[in-house]
Amino acid sequence: MSASSIHAPPAPLSRTGLAAAVVVSLLIAAGVHLLGERSGGRALAFALGLGAVLGVVLQRSRFCFYCHARDYFEGGDARGLLAIVAALAVGTVGMHVVMTGWLPVPQPGRLPPDAHIGPVSGALVLAGLAFGAGMVVSGSCISAHWYRLGEGSPTAPFALLGAGAGFLLGFSSWNWLYSATIATAPVVWLPHHLGYAGSAALQLALLAALSAWLWRKLPAGEAPSPTPRRFIDAARRLLHGRWPYAWGGLAVGAIAVIVVLRLRPLGVTAALGSAARDFGNAHSLLPQRLDGLDGFGGCVTAVVESLWQTPNALLVGGLVAGALAAALASGQFRPAWPTGGQVVRGLGGGLLLGWGAMTGLGCTVGNLLSGTMAGALSGWVFGASVLLAVWGGLRLKRLAVRA
Repeated sequence: MSASSIHAPPAPLSRTGLAAAVVVSLLIAAGVHLLGERSGGRALAFALGLGAVLGVVLQRSRFCFYCHARDYFEGGDARGLLAIVAALAVGTVGMHVVMTGWLPVPQPGRLPPDAHIGPVSGALVLAGLAFGAGMVVSGSCISAHWYRLGEGSPTAPFALLGAGAGFLLGFSSWNWLYSATIATAPVVWLPHHLGYAGSAALQLALLAALSAWLWRKLPAGEAPSPTPRRFIDAARRLLHGRWPYAWGGLAVGAIAVIVVLRLRPLGVTAALGSAARDFGNAHSLLPQRLDGLDGFGGCVTAVVESLWQTPNALLVGGLVAGALAAALASGQFRPAWPTGGQVVRGLGGGLLLGWGAMTGLGCTVGNLLSGTMAGALSGWVFGASVLLAVWGGLRLKRLAVRA
């Protein structure tokens, strides 16, 4: 979607699309209600409902780590990266406040429960590079493939299938990487060294400096859209075009804080990784033991008895359903039969995405967002590695086209 389409005149609302969106929304609401009525189902209901909200936000704001980075590296448009910075800033403040309740005194040797704080090793850098390369090949990060699945993307199903295979490869290579570099790698949590206030202040200062640098790359100002005078005009603005970048970033940061109050830190790969691990174990494809894996925080991939009754699976399911409702209402639900190239790019890029997410203990949501918000050095390292890979991958694509 072009930048100019953000402020384009609202198109007529499709009654069919709106009706279908209402049906999907009612089904989501019914699912939330039924889960909430079950014994112990409130967490699942919360996950489904908040996942649907996240899906709407991602779809309407086109919040995609790869797309935002590509817009900057290829077009000099920093609005997307500034949205990511906004999400990190909101989440940093919120997560640091929440963590004071988990662990009032951040003494060395203790970490907040379930926080996405991982070891900083050569394997983490490789994971970030692989994940970034997978984004370039497949055209999205994993979270964007989830919401584009709700839009009917022909590439997303194959990218997610490839990501599952990538998790299997990651499990297979884990023990070697663990003994070679991960086992002895430091787990650096900034509050251990600076306290909560110092950690939050340092991160916000770094994000402010990054914002000042990116601010110079904002596109020329556009004429503001007239203020809607009728409810129907306001509805068209919400349903058509693209929400402002800032809305997406601020909303994602707020959701990351809200979800951690009731569930685990935000992540979108735990259920996918668990499914891959269950499949690999059932078919004797994985080592009998994965050294040290289950002792780390992050997007855990534990073996579970009923995968679709886990909060992460319900959150991801809600994300896809919410994106579907938003796409139907906005007229952006456009399913298409995949071409051979889309299948190959999806599977190949997904393989890299899955291996990177498994080895790095999270993707751009679980590792970069949730990890960085919590003050984990691993989140910063993973994010920098991903951006480096995207920059290099885009340059290689341009050279290939010229050749």
